[in-house]
Amino acid sequence: MTATEILASLKKMGNEGTARVLRNHGAHDPCFGVKIGDMKPLQKQLKRNYALSLELYDSEIYDAMYLAGLIAEPERMTKKDLTGWVRKASKPIAGYVVGPTAAGSPAGWDLALVWIKSKKEIECIAGWATLSARASIRPDSELDLDEYQRLLHVVERTIHSAKDSVRYQMNAFVITVGSYISSLTDSATDAGRRIGVLHVDMGNTACDVPFSPDYIQKVKDRVRIGKKRKSAMC
Repeated sequence: MTATEILASLKKMGNEGTARVLRNHGAHDPCFGVKIGDMKPLQKQLKRNYALSLELYDSEIYDAMYLAGLIAEPERMTKKDLTGWVRKASKPIAGYVVGPTAAGSPAGWDLALVWIKSKKEIECIAGWATLSARASIRPDSELDLDEYQRLLHVVERTIHSAKDSVRYQMNAFVITVGSYISSLTDSATDAGRRIGVLHVDMGNTACDVPFSPDYIQKVKDRVRIGKKRKSAMC
């Protein structure tokens, strides 16, 4: 299928009610309103396709940009590719597409460390999302655990002064480190307790911000600490 044919298929699958919900969660227009579950058969058909993912993302249609993340080949994504993606991203695309894709790229780690220091909200979201996603899919032996420990301190020190959407992503980072890096579970839990309960403006949604120690404890109760994911995109 060509990008044009895929866009036509996505448009047919769209629903205005779903689009409205997605917009409430930060999706940008144009947005067809395609449910992620409805994209899965298309993802299976297209498989992984680096060139097509870049073309779909460049359409700047929300649903196509999400699909681009599902079929991307992260290991082929260059610094230039990822820089272009973050520049065009809305908040949810930065967190749920750019971050997971960058996590599998050779350029992702270094970019993420730059992004989290940026004054641009979108870049900060993408940076913390990349660091989280990387922790969830990479074996601990491939992670810089000392740096993750340092980043926990960075979150603890700066989270309360961050913008709402960045604060939410930083909280997710604490949860991810505690859940996927077993040697840092206690450190992440302690950091979460010192951070305390967070108040984040989630807009016109029913979403809550989880208290990180409680969330990590639930993962521990399910005996899932340290169990890595097969893919950062979902």
